[in-house]
Amino acid sequence: MPHQAQIHKGTAFRALHQRPEAFIIPNPWDIGSARLLAYLGFEALATTSAGHAFSLGQQDGTIDREQVLQHVETLVAATDLPVSADLENGFGDAPETVAETIRLAAATGLVGGSIEDATGHADAPIYDIGLATERIRAAAEAAHALPYPFTLTARCENFLHGRPDLADTIRRLQAYQEAGADVLFAPGLKTPEDISAVVRAVDRPVNVVMGLQGMLMTRAELSELGVKRISVGGALARAAYGALLRAGREMRETGSFEFANEAVSFKDISAIFASN
Repeated sequence: MPHQAQIHKGTAFRALHQRPEAFIIPNPWDIGSARLLAYLGFEALATTSAGHAFSLGQQDGTIDREQVLQHVETLVAATDLPVSADLENGFGDAPETVAETIRLAAATGLVGGSIEDATGHADAPIYDIGLATERIRAAAEAAHALPYPFTLTARCENFLHGRPDLADTIRRLQAYQEAGADVLFAPGLKTPEDISAVVRAVDRPVNVVMGLQGMLMTRAELSELGVKRISVGGALARAAYGALLRAGREMRETGSFEFANEAVSFKDISAIFASN
């Protein structure tokens, strides 16, 4: 039987998607960033495969399942918030492997996770729709067999892999919906019109990612389009590493330390972490 806390978190996380307005689910990449976001009052967290990889000095998509599950478990334990994980493509092609990934992920204390239809192979970056749908069906069956609510997000990766085909993206999301996905997500949509078309074409909550270059809309604007959840992927990690790179270049190139004026004070960040 699951821990009562996991039942409570799973129920609370599912309920967030039923609100009239969209909620923001930020993406920490380590324990410290998770606790800072919890301190700021966010109601749920999502992992980021890119942010995790960058924290290890690696490219996105190069971390294996065991490492990801260990990382996820640390983030689940870092706060009392519900956590959903970026489970990439399920770490294998076969539907059975994807189902196993969902079960293993749930055992870490997660209450949600996403599975994408990207293969990881440059020559054929997106799974055939038939296999992609079978993979989501296997994931959904595994998720919904759990003894607590586990929210499965199905991702169509067309727009991130040079295939900006809105009609095919909608067709895939509709197939994933029928296969049992609880939330639908097509990262890389760039216009309000495309987002609205996706929302109208499905009857499950839609997640939209902000923080990608060339696409900036507010929570209010996205809510108006019918979006229910807003994530930021690796954007927070990239913002943090961007600040570090700017500071490093300043020291290296000018020998100055102006960057410290923008840094959180030792006293303030220590007080936040002391409260955990």
